[in-house]
Amino acid sequence: MIFNITHTTKYEYNAPVSYCHNIATLRPRVSIGQELLDYKINITPETSELSERVDFFGNYITRFSIQTRHTVLKVETKSKVVRDYGKYRESFYTDACKGVTLINALEALKSNSVEVLDAKQFVLESIFIRRTDEVIKKYAELSFKGNRSVFEASYELMQRIYTDFDFVSGFTSISTPIEEVMKEKKGVCQDFAQIAIACIRSIGLPARYVSGYIETLPPEGEEKLVGADASHAWFSIFIPTFGWVDFDPTNNQIPLDQHIVVGWGRDYYDVPPLKGVVYGGGKSKLKVAVDIARVQ
Repeated sequence: MIFNITHTTKYEYNAPVSYCHNIATLRPRVSIGQELLDYKINITPETSELSERVDFFGNYITRFSIQTRHTVLKVETKSKVVRDYGKYRESFYTDACKGVTLINALEALKSNSVEVLDAKQFVLESIFIRRTDEVIKKYAELSFKGNRSVFEASYELMQRIYTDFDFVSGFTSISTPIEEVMKEKKGVCQDFAQIAIACIRSIGLPARYVSGYIETLPPEGEEKLVGADASHAWFSIFIPTFGWVDFDPTNNQIPLDQHIVVGWGRDYYDVPPLKGVVYGGGKSKLKVAVDIARVQ
């Protein structure tokens, strides 16, 4: 599938901003089953500094500064992406993936191979996912058993989060502790991904946070609304001797071609769409719109 993606972020300030410096993680990365055909970023007002680089995790990031007074900041990106994830997704159901038990996985993680060493950094604490209390570990252990397939345990964990947690937009913010999300059983896709990651790390396996988009299909017979698509997040678990496997607990499914990867890291802190510092500005209003259109 080929998709055209437009992502627009707009800040409106009630007082002039004299200077701002920002980091954007908006350019879809090349990954298994995904190719980037085109990408453009437009920033208003005009930037005084602009640079692009690849970060530690292999994500594309854009740094920019604006040194002219402004009351509106608008960042718009246009991407064209090819998704052909199906063949890799099918491999999840083979013995090579499903045959790895928790005992096998923990033993294999003792290896010093490059692949394992790279994955083991995702077992460690991160900014938003610290060492958690026993509640999260006990929740994880309901699915993860020594002789059970890691894939099957992860699939069940995804299903349980989908069933046990309610999607409530606005109930949490990026600074809401995962312990509170766990207690209230409410949140959004970012929260559900981080709960799953905390569970997986609590039993000693690597898990990473995946940021991207998902095409939301309209009901049959209705037109898709522009801006109806949104930034999305899910999690990926490393199964030693096989590789990374993605799960989307918000939609209770293994990602499809409609899931478009922008970047990944230890948690949301590593891959926010836009972050920065502002001098002045007072209060602000944020508007975000994402539109994903299939290319026929």
